[in-house]
Amino acid sequence: MTVLPAPPAGPESDEMLRKQARAWVRLLMSGQVSQWDALAFNRWRCSSDRHGEAFAQARREWQLMRPAIGQVLAGDAALGGRRGRPRAAATPAGRRAFFGVAAGAVAGAVAVVVQPPFGLWPAMDQWGADFDTGPGEQRHVAVADHVDIVLNTRTRVRRQAAGGQPAGMEVLEGEIAVDLDAAGAPFLVRAGAGTSVGRAGSFQVKLTEGRSCVTCLAGTVRVEHPAGVRVLAARQQVSYDGRQLADIAPVTREDALAWRQGMLVFRRDRLADVIAEINRYRAGRVVLLAGGLDDSAVSGRFSIKALDAALLQIQHSFALTARALPGGIVLLS
Repeated sequence: MTVLPAPPAGPESDEMLRKQARAWVRLLMSGQVSQWDALAFNRWRCSSDRHGEAFAQARREWQLMRPAIGQVLAGDAALGGRRGRPRAAATPAGRRAFFGVAAGAVAGAVAVVVQPPFGLWPAMDQWGADFDTGPGEQRHVAVADHVDIVLNTRTRVRRQAAGGQPAGMEVLEGEIAVDLDAAGAPFLVRAGAGTSVGRAGSFQVKLTEGRSCVTCLAGTVRVEHPAGVRVLAARQQVSYDGRQLADIAPVTREDALAWRQGMLVFRRDRLADVIAEINRYRAGRVVLLAGGLDDSAVSGRFSIKALDAALLQIQHSFALTARALPGGIVLLS
């Protein structure tokens, strides 16, 4: 376990928070993160809005450093081709890159694909988002006169432009709702391997764990995918992954809009899928350890602001024991 210095007692200065945030970014990018590091980071980041903002700023600084890091990699073929921990030697002091870390160490970190434990921070390929939300947060974004977008919980999106004008959004992770005026130009939403094109009306796009789902609420939406094209009318949806595009399926408007009204609705959904959905809306992580229950059916309507009640119902329904750990971790066994 990596131990970071404890913050001093009393109010923390902005400079102290910046140093702590940079230290966390350096640790997270090292690929040497234990479960306890992840829990400690989650407690630190969620302890105040200032802590969360300091980490977001350090993350943006890291993103800006990536082109320079790429130049370091290009200049050292042996270093760029390595996948393990870099050698400690052979880096001149003048080439130190991010926050005082040697360029070789940074390059080694770039080569590591960071998989965040328990999903407690975004993966590196999601750090370049223009807009994002935290657990349980929803946010309205106006990207053009005729387009209104709502970001659901744990969502990260990136603007897409054409000719200097807003043309669409790329969903890196999470879920968005798009409301379009009839007078505007087509609006594109890219998520995974597919692109949804809407001209008027309302639709939603969700991308979680590599699988996307597009739901049309009003008007029509054209979904383009390497495996084919689907045109959705109101109360229809389609899902896809990197290779396959499913057939069009019906959906009720009430269920599709539930999250915008602060509710989660499950209708005989798999317990594993219900737990995964709850995890999107709360800080920390719920982990189902009881074997053989993944496919058990769950039905219910729960308030997003009272998800502990949902967990309690699940616990009683399946005779589970809940163990709470620091950082919002709950083990169900």
